[in-house]
Amino acid sequence: MSQTSERGQPGATRSSPAPVTATTPAGAPAAGAPATGAPAAGAALAHGVEHVTDAAGRILRDLVGEQRRRAVAFDPACADLWQDLDAVTGGKLLRPRLVAAAYLGLGGTDLVAAAHVAAAHELLHTAMVVHDDVLDHDEVRRGHPNVAGRTRARLTADGVPRAAVDQQVGAAALLAGDAALAQAFGLLATGAVPPARLGELVRLLADGVATTVSGELLDVRGALAVPSDVDAVLVAELKTAVYSFRVPLESGAVLADAPGVARAVLAGVGTALGVAYQLVDDELGTMGDPALTGKSVLSDLREGKRTELLRVAWQRADPRQAALLDTHVGRADLDDSGAHAVVDVLHDTGAVEDVRALARRSADIARTLATHLPEPLATYLAGVVDDLAGRAR
Repeated sequence: MSQTSERGQPGATRSSPAPVTATTPAGAPAAGAPATGAPAAGAALAHGVEHVTDAAGRILRDLVGEQRRRAVAFDPACADLWQDLDAVTGGKLLRPRLVAAAYLGLGGTDLVAAAHVAAAHELLHTAMVVHDDVLDHDEVRRGHPNVAGRTRARLTADGVPRAAVDQQVGAAALLAGDAALAQAFGLLATGAVPPARLGELVRLLADGVATTVSGELLDVRGALAVPSDVDAVLVAELKTAVYSFRVPLESGAVLADAPGVARAVLAGVGTALGVAYQLVDDELGTMGDPALTGKSVLSDLREGKRTELLRVAWQRADPRQAALLDTHVGRADLDDSGAHAVVDVLHDTGAVEDVRALARRSADIARTLATHLPEPLATYLAGVVDDLAGRAR
């Protein structure tokens, strides 16, 4: 998820990049303007979302650059931490797009405020990803070294002994995640967000973090239970759906000062979409195409990750199939042959079709709820559901 670009200039306080304007971008309807037709309105919303998302990306790059310049005054190692964060910040910027879509789709026009809130959610995601890799003892993400991996490479090149390196990489990743988490809240406090909205936005972000921590804990504790006893759908909701989908959509509604009913609908859309997304993601992690997903189909099985696929398969497995799952799932040296044998069991027990059906039902709930939102937001979100829940297998 590496993203590099030129940095903004340092200053006493962070401010939005020059290209961000305080009003709706050209081509997008102002709040209360007469409709110009569904296709035009939809195109205008999509244009506005990309405008805000691009601005959020620039804000993030400026922030990381500024923090790195400040940190180098303490010690070069502190600057390295921010450089490593820069390498894992960015990507598809899904969460900023959700913030922007909800905000603009519900009549918001302050693009500076929207960009800062959107950037805060992306930086929160960076923090969560970094900490998740610490919990999983991973040093590679999407085929590239993460914060821990980059730290290991740097220390190893400096001749630091292996035992000392092992301790340092975990500490660096933990601290990097903490730094990103703190600055996510800092982005809300820049002054760009209207004071009347700030308190609720901070509360939403904090509640999202607390809920995700609960999901992460249940995910980790799941390793102590047999897969058939783990509520993987609950973990998906708490760990992924809330902070990645529900809270960004709700934040856009809060920033737009939208009615409570719209916010409630968006919360439902985000939760259902997030669960569908995670169910599909778990399948792709086990039987997807690594060339498309950027992820090995061995890593989740080697880890013994408690997914809904494994829960259903283990519940339905006959003695031979259960023995095969016991033999291969969780093996650190699992090879392609063993993985294929596990996938055969997932299919033969009906787990694959059942979980796909559950993902489709969750996606359908999200689409149906979205119809209760104003256009063109309803259609835009339906498209998001189609894209994320229908990813290639």
